[in-house]
Amino acid sequence: MIGHLAYAAGSPCPTFVLDAGRLPRDDGALLAHLAEARRYLVSAGGAHVLKIALVEPSAHPMFDLDYRFVQALPGAPDRFDLRGSCGHSILSAVVAAARSGMLPRLVPGARIRVQVLNNGDSVVCEVDRVERDGAAFTVTFVQSAPVPFGELLPAGAPRTPLVAGADRTEVSLVVSANAYAFVDARELGVPDQAALFGAGDELLGRLEALRAAAAGRLGWPSDGAFPKIAAVLPAEGGGIAARAVTVPGWHPSIALTGVVCLGTAVRIPGTVPWRIARENGADTGLLEIATTGGRTAVTAVTAAPGAAGGEGALLWATVARKSVTFQGSFVLTPLSHLQFEEVAQCLALSGAA
Repeated sequence: MIGHLAYAAGSPCPTFVLDAGRLPRDDGALLAHLAEARRYLVSAGGAHVLKIALVEPSAHPMFDLDYRFVQALPGAPDRFDLRGSCGHSILSAVVAAARSGMLPRLVPGARIRVQVLNNGDSVVCEVDRVERDGAAFTVTFVQSAPVPFGELLPAGAPRTPLVAGADRTEVSLVVSANAYAFVDARELGVPDQAALFGAGDELLGRLEALRAAAAGRLGWPSDGAFPKIAAVLPAEGGGIAARAVTVPGWHPSIALTGVVCLGTAVRIPGTVPWRIARENGADTGLLEIATTGGRTAVTAVTAAPGAAGGEGALLWATVARKSVTFQGSFVLTPLSHLQFEEVAQCLALSGAA
């Protein structure tokens, strides 16, 4: 089997892309194959590669590509979470699929329609620019029908009280592209953007504990990857500052799905992000998000209250200026000494090998 590596700017690691048509359909057998593949990656210096994308041409007439995300978990090569999705990995998968011939060659203006099998999302990846080693995209998460705000609140309310150790605070549990818990960083003693971006292990541990409590509230495993969590507060110069947690540790920026989810949460009255956005004059139009990795922006388009049984509804959310670098392909099995070197060369492009 051929494996591909691609890196989306802002992601914590490259994505390992595989052809789903060459893998078992049964989850048990599939995960056994993926565990073996991870062992090969670790042997070649790729222990940091924790994102796996399984792709194949879609049989559905509305889509070009079927995509399934697998989050590898630290600690052992056979630990995975199949619950969520990853926007950065979707883009990496599109670039790898085009390089492998699964999709037509990418050209500016092309639109690749992706069906996310994990959660049913529909994602349109519009090519803005093509370069020798990658491409840039505008990404839109499209709803097949307006989704009432109430369906985006898995705990049934805009804010949910959680207890984790000494922390007793409210979070907003929102599901849009991925499930997230958003907490006002000031409730955890973090006064401003500089303090949030400079925070270390102490705040990270508190957020991880709150994330585990949020997972318990949703009936999900506390040691999995979902829901994600991000601390937010008013950003300097407008918008929202966000510090997100990934697997493992601090996210270098914020997940693409986190940008979408935060943009959606800002539109839902009563949520923590909605309150912060109104405080900072960022409650309409384009939402600017400041992160430790730079600034990004999202536009979430919603239907007005009354259009969905008396409440608002999500229509779509768009994020622009997302770039991907293709890092290479290699034969996964059997691995010869030369092939180990090829894998290591691919991984070195991400600065980890």
